[in-house]
Amino acid sequence: MATLTVRNLPDETHRALRILAAAHGRSTEAEVRDILARAVNPSGRVRMGDALAELGHRLGLTNADVEALEQTRDRTPASPPGLCSGD
Repeated sequence: MATLTVRNLPDETHRALRILAAAHGRSTEAEVRDILARAVNPSGRVRMGDALAELGHRLGLTNADVEALEQTRDRTPASPPGLCSGD
């Protein structure tokens, strides 16, 4: 796990964090971890796989449909892009 150091945290912010942590029955460090985790991983976010599965369900796609798409897919490896010579 990574370690994060926060410098120049205002005293009033630190005090508020300590109060929140006490209210939740945990350490200030645990409170900060929870706040950061919720900030970067909001519970209401849409996950791509879930969204695609829901779309397929609404459209009535079946495994047979997916297999048919797989059979028609071009499996040729992509060629790397050419570099411009500047001419």
